[in-house]
Amino acid sequence: MTDSSIFRDKTAAYYTLGCKLNFAEISDLGKQLSEQGIRKVRAGETADICIVNTCSVTELADKKCRQAIRRIRKEHPDAFVVVTGCYAQLKPAEVAAVEGVDLVVGSNQKMAVLEYIESYWQNQGQKINVTPTREMAEFVPSCSEDDRTRHFLKVQDGCDYYCSYCTIPFARGKSRNGTIANLVHQAEHVAAVGGKEIVLTGVNIGDFGKTTGERFIDLLRALDIVAGIDRFRISSIEPNLLTGDIIDFVAHSKRFAPHFHIPLQSGSDTVLKLMRRRYDTAFFRSKIEKIYSVMPNCFIGIDVIVGMRGETAGLFQETADFLTALPFSQLHVFSYSERSGTKALEIEPIVSPRDKQLRSNQLLELSAEKRRAFYRAQQGTTHRVLFEHARKGDRMHGFTENYVQVDAPYRAEWANELREVTLNQLNQDETTYVIAVPACAGMTDPQSPEN
Repeated sequence: MTDSSIFRDKTAAYYTLGCKLNFAEISDLGKQLSEQGIRKVRAGETADICIVNTCSVTELADKKCRQAIRRIRKEHPDAFVVVTGCYAQLKPAEVAAVEGVDLVVGSNQKMAVLEYIESYWQNQGQKINVTPTREMAEFVPSCSEDDRTRHFLKVQDGCDYYCSYCTIPFARGKSRNGTIANLVHQAEHVAAVGGKEIVLTGVNIGDFGKTTGERFIDLLRALDIVAGIDRFRISSIEPNLLTGDIIDFVAHSKRFAPHFHIPLQSGSDTVLKLMRRRYDTAFFRSKIEKIYSVMPNCFIGIDVIVGMRGETAGLFQETADFLTALPFSQLHVFSYSERSGTKALEIEPIVSPRDKQLRSNQLLELSAEKRRAFYRAQQGTTHRVLFEHARKGDRMHGFTENYVQVDAPYRAEWANELREVTLNQLNQDETTYVIAVPACAGMTDPQSPEN
């Protein structure tokens, strides 16, 4: 049991790197600390405790984590710095050696951070506290609750896939999940506190059910009838786990958005085999075609990795040609990063950093073209936009159900509210629809005399 008296009147700062799952977890952790009397640090203050939730998906992610820790130490010179997350789990000694780190806590123990801090302060704890990944069997729930419009609900953790380039199974452990009943309860709580949109997060969410014997499609059906939530989004889901039933369900559901994020990783069947992925390009294409056959306006984001070991110039061209011919809305492009302990290190040849950059730039240009084309295709259509709290000057923004960004004049009462909007005017670079007053059905004109 934590002694809350030692934390009373303390302040804390939180830093999250990496995925939406990390964001959900650090938000839940912040709530725990708040319940013990630890206040979130205000702008201009220095914190007593700094908690860094790290990512380790690439070598660059590790580097960014180290840089963040050093920057935090400069901003909060007297703070007690705790580092947790995937980088801490994979390389605890390396993290502990970074100047300014006081405590290292593993991925599956991050929700018990207060206990480790208390123990350390009482001279009873160790600097490094990491449970071996093979012993990670418990699903630790979390759901973000802060000033963002969207909430992130963790439904699954861990991965059993062991792709040749990836260390996530070593950082997150085996696939495991919460129960449908508990996740529905969390969604109901989000509705009760005024949340309107929930993003389902996890490491491999389509693998939901490994520990409870339930099915992902049944989770979606149960969430779809939660009163008070206007919109759900499914975060990244493996193509082999994105079943026809799931696609059809989203197409006809009450609340699930026509928006998918699907990792392809390579458009070359040869490279997919080197990566140990569980599908080929023909299968992937069939999934995209299925989605568009029932949801023509669906937003589809695709992950792709360039410069994988063994990816020759010819094999990369196969990826570029495959993606050029494939309908989608946006690419998320990553450069392959060497990760110790992975099977990919046995593959030859190695792609040079220069070639990785050139290939990345080529696909980013293709992504920009595809996104502009998708946005143009939405012109003249009407959608419901969920406007966010964030304000930029006299403007605010939000997203349609199919993830088109909309910019509008700032009105505080629009924040966290759905408004019907007709998409007419694109900005100059065709990345946002701009709403000129009055353009939104149900909105009042802030420039009119009665306002």
